[in-house]
Amino acid sequence: MADKKKQQTTDTVESIDNALTRTEQFIEQNQKSLTIIVAAILAIVAIYFGYKKLYLQPKENEASSQIFQAQYYFEQDSFRLALYGNENDLGFATIADRYGMTRTGNLANYYAGICLRELGEYQKAIDYLKKFDAGDQMVTPIAYGAIGDCYVELNKLKDAAKFYIKAANYEKNDFTTPIFLKKAGMVYEELKQYDKALDLYNIIKNDFTKSIEARDIEKDIARINTLMGK
Repeated sequence: MADKKKQQTTDTVESIDNALTRTEQFIEQNQKSLTIIVAAILAIVAIYFGYKKLYLQPKENEASSQIFQAQYYFEQDSFRLALYGNENDLGFATIADRYGMTRTGNLANYYAGICLRELGEYQKAIDYLKKFDAGDQMVTPIAYGAIGDCYVELNKLKDAAKFYIKAANYEKNDFTTPIFLKKAGMVYEELKQYDKALDLYNIIKNDFTKSIEARDIEKDIARINTLMGK
């Protein structure tokens, strides 16, 4: 029994030695290629961190300093000035286009879209809003909802409903979800898709009882039931 175990140990050691030998042979035979690969990886890593520190961060700082005045105009409801700026200050459109690779430039896409919606330029608003990528629980659904608003104004109701539902389902919460469920329901009513509207209103009634939208939802449900002949 002991001899068998000793033999197994010997075989295992030999297998490891053989594997090491093959590895060493592979490295020796492909040393030049491996050196090039490692050097390329190191170069990519260096370029990435250099890009972030030496290019992207200064651009981020520039964009942050530029967006402040545009945000001030936005808060004053001066949407055209906020969007296009003036001889002294950049507007959201220029910031988004010039610094689109930065977080601030990304945010400028959102602001530009909202400004354009308020100015009645709905397709341009959609274009900017679709570029915006927040990943934020509150801002992202509002951006989706704004796209829905623009599609309503363009009378593209199916697209509007799609984005309202997208807004409602993004990180569901007691504030934005019932708002956009209600908007989607209203669009479905306009499309005469009463069953879909009723489903959404019932979700508001049952799942978001404390929301503002739930206060009068029974009236909406009753109206839909009448339209459906119930």
